[in-house]
Amino acid sequence: MSLTKEQAQNVAHVLSEAMPYIQSFRDKTVVIKYGGNAMVDEELKEGFARDVVLMKLVGINPVVVHGGGPQIGNLLKRLGKESEFVQGMRVTDSETMDVVEMVLGGLVNKEIVTLINRHGGSAVGLTGKDGDLIRAKRLKVTKDAPGLDAPEIIDIGHVGSVESIDASVVDMLTHSDFIPVIAPIGVGEDGLSYNINADLVAGKVAEVLQAEKLILLTNIEGLVDKEGNLLTGLDTKTVDALIEDGTIHGGMLPKIDCALDAVKSGVHTSHIIDGRVPHAVLVELFTDEGIGTLIRRS
Repeated sequence: MSLTKEQAQNVAHVLSEAMPYIQSFRDKTVVIKYGGNAMVDEELKEGFARDVVLMKLVGINPVVVHGGGPQIGNLLKRLGKESEFVQGMRVTDSETMDVVEMVLGGLVNKEIVTLINRHGGSAVGLTGKDGDLIRAKRLKVTKDAPGLDAPEIIDIGHVGSVESIDASVVDMLTHSDFIPVIAPIGVGEDGLSYNINADLVAGKVAEVLQAEKLILLTNIEGLVDKEGNLLTGLDTKTVDALIEDGTIHGGMLPKIDCALDAVKSGVHTSHIIDGRVPHAVLVELFTDEGIGTLIRRS
């Protein structure tokens, strides 16, 4: 069945609009944090895999960092283990950490790798323990407690922050036509495994690789102002001001901090986009309008 004249014109317009972006991003690295609805909806999962393969085919080097919180919670529930959270972070004892490694480093990571490979890519799954990729340190959580002179320190177990990134293995893979898929598990000096926020890992990997872009897939449209209007084309000074006046607050703050830190550390632009939109990554990369919030250096 052939295209109508109008359909053919639309296709030609899309391809023509994409061409300068493809030329501009060729041989550049784009780090994508993959999570939210895009990881659980079957149609969105297939679309994401195709998007990543297409990026590689046109000369861009995609690096995928994924989350998996809901999948971890589901397996813990099936095992009869209750999930406990402190300041939005899962309390992770040794037994829970075994489940985290099984889900993130095994089930979720290999599903993403398989999807990408099935659509014609060559993906390789990693955790931060492979090639000493992610050095972690135990995350200390504090809270002010009435009657105490100093904040109370809460032990949440095997939850970490990034101490350092050795991205040599990622660099080797991207320059050998492979697509790295990274689970956010690091190893500490004590030899123990630590679960790290995937946004944070994606941002730090982007910084070390001096990526062209950091893209964070979310379940929201992007950053909005106090009236609910989508904000985009922001520089770092504007974002700092939005944090200061309370426009950016709550659960969005850590994600924005991650995007902001990446840009301030040399990443060209950060993008917070709606992963519920089919082919969100390609729309953001290859169209004039994009679909989310873009943050650039001041």
